[in-house]
Amino acid sequence: MGGVPSTPRFSGGSRPHETAEYLIGAFIGEKSFPLASDYWQKLLELPLNLHWSSDRVQQACLHFVQNNCYTRHLAKILIHLSWCLQECVSTSDASSSAYVKALNAVYVSSVFLKHLIENAKTDNFEDLYMSLNESEEIPSNVPKEQSIEHLVVNSVLNFLGRVDVRSDTYLLHYELLNFMLVALSTQLLSGPSLGADDIHPFFDAAMSQPTSLVNLAIRKLLVNYIMRPRFPLKASSYYIFSEGYRPGVLQRVGSVAANLVLLPLNFFASSSNEASRSPLADNSLNILLILVHYRKSLGMDHFKDKIDYSSSDSLPKEESFFENPYCKALENARDIEFDRVDVEGNAPGGPVVRLPFASLFDTLGMCLADETSALLLYSLVHGNSDFLEYVLVRTDLDTLLMPLLETLYNAPRRTSNQIYMVLIILLILSQDSSFNASIHKLVLPSVPWYQERVLHQISLGSLMVIILTRTVKYNLSKLRDVYLHTNCLAILANMAPHVHRLSGYASQRLVSLFDMLARKYNKLAEMKNDKMHVPNGESKEENSLQEDMAAELHIYTDFLRIVLEILNAILTYSLPRNPEVVYAIMHRQEVFQPFKSHPRFNELLDNIFMVLDFFNSRMDAEKMDGEWSVEKVLQVIIVNCRSWRVDGLKMFTQLRFTYEQESHPEEFFIPYVWQLVLSRSGLNFSPGSIHLFPADLPLQDNIGEEAEKASEVTRKEMSQRIEVPV
Repeated sequence: MGGVPSTPRFSGGSRPHETAEYLIGAFIGEKSFPLASDYWQKLLELPLNLHWSSDRVQQACLHFVQNNCYTRHLAKILIHLSWCLQECVSTSDASSSAYVKALNAVYVSSVFLKHLIENAKTDNFEDLYMSLNESEEIPSNVPKEQSIEHLVVNSVLNFLGRVDVRSDTYLLHYELLNFMLVALSTQLLSGPSLGADDIHPFFDAAMSQPTSLVNLAIRKLLVNYIMRPRFPLKASSYYIFSEGYRPGVLQRVGSVAANLVLLPLNFFASSSNEASRSPLADNSLNILLILVHYRKSLGMDHFKDKIDYSSSDSLPKEESFFENPYCKALENARDIEFDRVDVEGNAPGGPVVRLPFASLFDTLGMCLADETSALLLYSLVHGNSDFLEYVLVRTDLDTLLMPLLETLYNAPRRTSNQIYMVLIILLILSQDSSFNASIHKLVLPSVPWYQERVLHQISLGSLMVIILTRTVKYNLSKLRDVYLHTNCLAILANMAPHVHRLSGYASQRLVSLFDMLARKYNKLAEMKNDKMHVPNGESKEENSLQEDMAAELHIYTDFLRIVLEILNAILTYSLPRNPEVVYAIMHRQEVFQPFKSHPRFNELLDNIFMVLDFFNSRMDAEKMDGEWSVEKVLQVIIVNCRSWRVDGLKMFTQLRFTYEQESHPEEFFIPYVWQLVLSRSGLNFSPGSIHLFPADLPLQDNIGEEAEKASEVTRKEMSQRIEVPV
């Protein structure tokens, strides 16, 4: 460290800068200061306004690593942080010295804790040395039966949950959230699937907190997300360990000042599709998602005292996981305005998180352009039946659906993971028949972001059909992801029986969808036939290619059948209410003709051609002077819809697709959450230390490319869990 000595000087005449320099030097030095030493008060009470370059900070961290195993200063400063936070909770005066000390303690500990985690040499993070030396005299207010990480996590969550966010407490709230990001970043050093013996000290501490504190923390994190408190511009900024205004360690640990520097200019600007950003709200959501999606196997040792090995019936049928209290708290959250005890007669078992669902719904609608908000919405509609029910009974479903559909519309500028999550949300919603009926009753005056044509007075249901078919078309030409097709078609199939007054443009796109898939099918069939006529003696590679081609042909056969079933459902259950669909089928009836004798399609096409025969005959019976116009054809269809009888059609079982989460969702969600966190929080983690997902490229490029490849297999596995009853 050059000029940084191993022991501090406490002369009364020292300048503040010099004193701070010496105090930090003592913190990283060889001498161990007892917990009760007045050194800690002097370290934490002084304004730590050092201007160090990142190289000098790195050197300080290396010294700290060498000495912390003897001094245990990390453990001690975390204990002092815990004490300061406890004092902050007990006093309402944010100007007290406890707030200053807590802010200094959380910042200094974050800097050095991050370095220790990034450079950890052991899987169980023993080199953090989160305990005091046996020779250390332990004060009476340090619980001997409680680990230091449990103590500090308890104090952090207690402060976050109980102390209101105000202009004078904002900075401490924000730095505590940054500290939690650093503490939980141990997850980056391991794979997503954790065994019973895997150790993550701060995660294990968080998961063992009492239910009341877990509920308090989840509620406050969500309230921060809803309220979106803005950074107080008059608050004092921290330039600790940075050289002038050049990025120093701030950029590495994600402090407030760094985020203000690193965020693009439009980060705080409002736009038509994105809410005003709040760093505190964003980090609250980051911590929430990290905690909620944590998952750990219990292992067989958990069952060894409960298994009767003489009976196979007592063996566990599948791998078991511990119950994540944060996930449970989110799933059991209730609307503050309503309690299901009023209608079902039974109150929830135990205390639950109470939230203003109306405000949460509105905030999600404002923020869904951001991936983390879409992931929160997924977590809620998939896991929390109360919130899903609340969403389904809202009459302004466009609040959520419009930003989701706009995301699909802008698919080329979105990650495939984001597209996939949006489709899963829509699939979950489409499982409800009232949702499918409601979206056709809600009429949109305009859709300003849709550029291909002007859409005026169009139903939300019609817009969904247009966007979903457009997504399939884009995927067919660019991504070629079979599982994305599956999701889009599953949503359309769930919607089909409830379609009402589908617009002319939406009807055209639906029939064009069959034509697009038919052309792909024909191309595959031709290629397969050409390969079959190749002389014998082909290589293993050619045989494998033929097998792949046959499998792909089978997939597109299924896709074509689903589209035919979608059209059949509309014609069977709601033909009189959808004259535009009849018109679109009549206008493009030639695209169905080549498949009339196909064994997989003939029964479905029999129904379609029966409808065509009925309306074609009515058209022929009309005596027209001059050419048919669109309006005249539609008028004939509308008139004859009244006399249409469904009796002659063959009835098929309604397709109903449901989404079921994969048995190991952590393989997708944990890497995905951390990719989002690292790209948004300002926490720059060394790529060489990350084992959770591929990190060979710079972070931003990696998130858009390599990280998606890493989760592709899991997305495919999850997509296969979309089920349809036989």
